[in-house]
Formats: sequence, C-alpha cells, structure tokens
Amino acid sequence: MGLDIYAEQLIQNYEHPSNKRAMDDASISMGEENVSCGDVITVYMKLNGNTIEDVSFDGSGCVISMGSASMLTDELKGKTLAQLEKMSYRDLLEIIGIDPGPVRMHCATLSLRALKKAALAFEHKPVDTETKEL
Repeated sequence: MGLDIYAEQLIQNYEHPSNKRAMDDASISMGEENVSCGDVITVYMKLNGNTIEDVSFDGSGCVISMGSASMLTDELKGKTLAQLEKMSYRDLLEIIGIDPGPVRMHCATLSLRALKKAALAFEHKPVDTETKEL
C-alpha cells in the first residue's frame, strides 16, 4: 500500500472516529494536552482484571491526533495493560501506517501517552521516561 492509502485511512478515522465517546463506567481515565498545538484528549479504559475490555477517547484536535486515537483504541481492545505499557511510538506508527515527521509526532502520540499514563496510574507505577517523551 502506498502512503496515500494510509493517509486516507487516517482521514477516515478522523472524520468517522471509532470509540470517540466519554465512558461513564471506565475503570480509569486520563487527560492529556499537546501544548504546542492545542490538541486535547481524555482517554477511558474499562478493565476486566488486567485486560482492556473497552477503550474510548474524547477531545479535539487535528487529523493526526484524533485519527491516531481512533485507530489506537481499535487496536487495544482485548490487549493487556502490560502490552499497552510496552508500546512505543514505533508500534503506533505501524498502526497508523504513516510517519508524521518530527514536527507532528506529538500529535500522533498524544493518545498513546495518555493511555500509557492511565495504565501506569491504575497500577500505581511511576511514569517512565519513554512515556514522558512521547
């Protein structure tokens, strides 16, 4: 597939996002903001033990931040908190299919940073350096 197809998928997920909703019965939620561009997100996870039973997000932002959040939340359903905690920005780039470049990387990783922080907070673990740098 060419990059155009991946870019189209990202745009489709922005225009018709999966899992964009607040979750009243979430086990944990976490908010994050990209101060450089104004994107904001709140992520929600409903857990069954350490398994992500449901995951959603709410917020506003650019095509890259909101499209990435949609695609990432689809990917995480049924995964464990440990699998989420091990995810890197490279894993996210595989999911979204494009490299947004250094200027827009913080847009792409906003939802991953929020979800990893939520998982770590739920497990009473400190935020690691890799997560802080997303």
